Amino acid sequence: MIYRVFSTLPTFKLLEFHDGLNVVLAEKTPGATERQTRNRAGKSSITEIIHFLMGGNIEKDSIFKEDVLEKYAFGIEFDLAGNPVTVEREVTNRSVLKIMRGDYNHWPVQPSLDQRTGNLIISNSLWKRILGNLIFDIPVNIDSFGPSFRSLFSYFVRRQSVRGFLSPFRQSKDQQLADEQVNISFLIGLDWAISQKWQQVREQEKALKILKGAAREGAFGEIISSTADLRTQLTITENRADRLRDNIAKFRVLPEYREFEKEASDLTRQISQMNDENIIDRQLIEELKGSLDQEIPPSDDRLEKVYEEAGIVLPGVTLRRFEEVKEFHKSVITNRRSYMEGEIISAKRRIERREAIISKNETRRSQVMEILRAHGALDHFTKLQQELTRLETESENIRQRYLMAERLETGKTDLELERQQLLRRLRQDYHEQDETLRKAILAFEEVSTSLYEVAGNLVIDPTPNGPQFEVKIQGKRSAGISNMQIFCFDMMLMKLCSDRGIGPGFLFHDSHLFDGVDERQVAKALQIGAESAEKLGFQYIVTMNEDAVPSEFPGTFDFKQHLISTRLTDATEDGGLFGIRFG
Repeated sequence: MIYRVFSTLPTFKLLEFHDGLNVVLAEKTPGATERQTRNRAGKSSITEIIHFLMGGNIEKDSIFKEDVLEKYAFGIEFDLAGNPVTVEREVTNRSVLKIMRGDYNHWPVQPSLDQRTGNLIISNSLWKRILGNLIFDIPVNIDSFGPSFRSLFSYFVRRQSVRGFLSPFRQSKDQQLADEQVNISFLIGLDWAISQKWQQVREQEKALKILKGAAREGAFGEIISSTADLRTQLTITENRADRLRDNIAKFRVLPEYREFEKEASDLTRQISQMNDENIIDRQLIEELKGSLDQEIPPSDDRLEKVYEEAGIVLPGVTLRRFEEVKEFHKSVITNRRSYMEGEIISAKRRIERREAIISKNETRRSQVMEILRAHGALDHFTKLQQELTRLETESENIRQRYLMAERLETGKTDLELERQQLLRRLRQDYHEQDETLRKAILAFEEVSTSLYEVAGNLVIDPTPNGPQFEVKIQGKRSAGISNMQIFCFDMMLMKLCSDRGIGPGFLFHDSHLFDGVDERQVAKALQIGAESAEKLGFQYIVTMNEDAVPSEFPGTFDFKQHLISTRLTDATEDGGLFGIRFG
């Protein structure tokens, strides 16, 4: 329960609350814009102040960015784990809160004494851990993607500034799917760790997608091959390193020396053979170039003479036209030149490939020959140690490439399998938590049917992407009906949390919740809120514009008895919450 909200700003209007339903009423003058209304009357600013005092950060468009507020502090007195506590937080020095009153001996983290001021203080980060532990029973140290106090608390004090009235299941327009799934599962009483694990799978999928994209675009060069090729390379390299390591340990260098000698001999033979093949190809190139130079088409006179002689030698044989014969000779010459040029190009390419292999083999032969040229056992030992270091480095490099390639090849399959296992766990949890689900569905249904004859139903569906929360409504969904589904959902959370003994003990609804809602439903919602607060023992705080108050209320419900003494108005300079105008 919140007892009061105050400030060191002299003109700030003290807000004092009682148990049950509390209505903060504001007079709104005609024609005032949304921002003018906030800065003049200050209804929505109450939620910002409460969040500020409950560990919230200051966003770029926050009221606490106003220069006029920077030298002041704000405070709240409320029940924390059954004990009244009063804390204060300065706008400028907001990294710590001052503990003004309260029993803190049972807190999981103790406040410290400020030697300069003599005040008991707690850092804002520790304050959030304390609130999470005492209000929601969250472990002080929890893994990433788990339930957080700030996210859980935001369902009980929704803010219009972060679009907290878009959906029953989202308390901010920027809230991520994992945060929604984890925190709603936690509040309802389901196994939130399954949703936490789902987000870890999503993070792995995201990393795998980035890795695959980089490999596909060549960002890794040639480091990623198939796992089969890399396994073979790794096996051979590790075996060579093992044998060399064993020889060094026993100081038996002779067997390894012979292997290097044989390797040098093989490299020399390969280099010699390739050099011989290069000589043959170079000779071929020279011969082909010579033939190209001699490949000159016969003159027309010579060709004509041959043509005439053919007519004399072969009488009675029908000969082709002279022009056709001339074109045929030209094509023969062209084809021969093209063939020889192609052969020259092929020979040059063969030479280039051999030169690359020769260069690589000569480098390796130099390394081997350096070992072979060493004199004495100590020299051999030193060189072999260097070779072992090289082999171990190469083995580790191949091993890392192998692990990366294996991750790429098997990662997607493993993650798909993990998703299926999580879906099975989620379904099993819902089966085991059938009574918990039943309570949530019926609690939502009870409030919903009190507002509408045909209302929405809460549906919690286990899907391959985690739990899906939905409100199904028959007929057309209007803005007013959607807002009332948020009302129903929040009231359901209050009942479930009350049964489990967790939660802040209060629910705060800004006037934006009632935008577009029929006044009969507004009246009914206020009545339901008052009755639920009395029945379950929580505090229900509502801010409203005076012109939005329903003209009639059901039964004997007395709206006026729930009004707090502080009244706000934007009609005068000092009528708003802060007693001054700014912005």
